[in-house]
Amino acid sequence: MAIFSVFKNTVLLLVFIVSSCGNPSKSNNKDQGAHMSTASLENEPPIIVGANRTEEYLPLLKGKKVAVVANQTSVLFKDTEPLTYTHIVDSLRALEVDIKHVFAPEHGFRGEADAGEKVTDGKDEKTGLPIISLYGSNRKPTEEQLQDIDIVLFDIQDVGVRFYTYIATMQLVMEACAAQNIPVIVLDRPNPNAHYVDGPTMETKHRGFLGLTNIPLVYGMTIGEYAKMINEEGMMENQAKVDLTVITLENYHRNKDYLLPIRPSPNLPNNTSIYLYPSLGFFEGTNINAGRGTEFQFQRYGAPFLDSTQYSFSYTPAPNFGAKSPKHNGEVCYGKDLSQMPKMDKVDLSFLLDAYKNSTDKTKFFLTSGFTRHAGTEKLQQQIKAGLSQEEIKASWQEDISNFKKIRAKYLIYD
Repeated sequence: MAIFSVFKNTVLLLVFIVSSCGNPSKSNNKDQGAHMSTASLENEPPIIVGANRTEEYLPLLKGKKVAVVANQTSVLFKDTEPLTYTHIVDSLRALEVDIKHVFAPEHGFRGEADAGEKVTDGKDEKTGLPIISLYGSNRKPTEEQLQDIDIVLFDIQDVGVRFYTYIATMQLVMEACAAQNIPVIVLDRPNPNAHYVDGPTMETKHRGFLGLTNIPLVYGMTIGEYAKMINEEGMMENQAKVDLTVITLENYHRNKDYLLPIRPSPNLPNNTSIYLYPSLGFFEGTNINAGRGTEFQFQRYGAPFLDSTQYSFSYTPAPNFGAKSPKHNGEVCYGKDLSQMPKMDKVDLSFLLDAYKNSTDKTKFFLTSGFTRHAGTEKLQQQIKAGLSQEEIKASWQEDISNFKKIRAKYLIYD
């Protein structure tokens, strides 16, 4: 059985543990060098994640044929030391919920596939349940795949960045269920980047799997709040609307630190990488390596064609867990180490502007179509090439951000 990858030396401080049925899975520290600090809980009531609030959603599943959208983060927590949990699929089966199959997002059901790597259909070794990929031949459940399904349960940890594909998967699932009149339950989880809104807004002509709705790059909502917004605001295809239930968090507010106990994807090993991801994720649309192929994914950047005289830091990417073929594999990359960055409250373009300024061959820098898909607009690349400052670029985002915040405010569940 594949075992979940979890953070090293992490004490799960901010999740309330309730008892559940099923055998606990234990941390095995398969984490490829992840590191993070713990946060003090003094005088802070613990967070209870939606999955642990079984009393709220089990009655909705009773007597129903259920499909679950899940990955390695879809767990009910049982104990903190050692970290133990049961996967939601295992727990629901132990509670005799009739699960027919599991839909798997990018990175797969067990979260071990590289970014962009096709995920194939299969069978879960532990449960024998069919696994249907939503990151393979189709990204939206088909009518056939939803045949005889009475209700769909969605439970995946998000990080609050538009080009992180789990929200696109959720939207496509909701659209497919709306077409078949199938209710959807979303189990809410904290968003570590829920404390701010920033970044360029997706333009309609550039919509795709890296952004299906016209929202800023960082949208400041939990996945449950986001589901409510796209459902009620007519943001889904053909303004579809699904019968939606959100199982909310308890004791949560959006400025409360939440240390993720399980990697949400192979190349986000800790909270530092998650805080930097909105800013360094732009490098995915360039020839700059953003730490893939090292133990500090999204905590550094570099390339062989960055001016070595401007940097004291260098590293050499090599294939590893989550990066079978990293950019500049085996080449010395000159750049910056950001692994000691504190929690961020904005999209920081200084890294992108620094790398472009110090590129010895600017013709190698952009992968134009990929950069536009990540930015959601052609304007950002044009602004960088034109030499605009970070302040000038960010000023161009503000009207869209202000308009979005007015819509967002209607669907916020938590302070």
